[in-house]
Amino acid sequence: MEAIIVTSEADLRHLIREIIREELKNFAADTRNEPIQPDEALMTRLEMAEFLKISVVTLRDWVNRGLPCIRNGRRVLFQKSEVLEAIKGHQPRQARHKKRSGEIPVKSYRKE
Repeated sequence: MEAIIVTSEADLRHLIREIIREELKNFAADTRNEPIQPDEALMTRLEMAEFLKISVVTLRDWVNRGLPCIRNGRRVLFQKSEVLEAIKGHQPRQARHKKRSGEIPVKSYRKE
């Protein structure tokens, strides 16, 4: 059974202030140990395409396939760290060399 404690409003306010101060000190101590990183600037489609050394059309294709971006109306922006993380986790596809239908091997053109 829990005990009911009766206290004055002033004592309750004082107790709450002390608890908040203690928690803020703990929070401040925790955040001092973490490196502060400035907000990462957002990159436009052209900037990201130039950074990745791909065309804007290829970048648009990658966005349609799930590359993380931020859409603001018609504007599409990218966070460099998110894009690099997504690319790092992506498994490249094996190149497919398939014979086109009706393709004649090169050997048939040569005279021997």
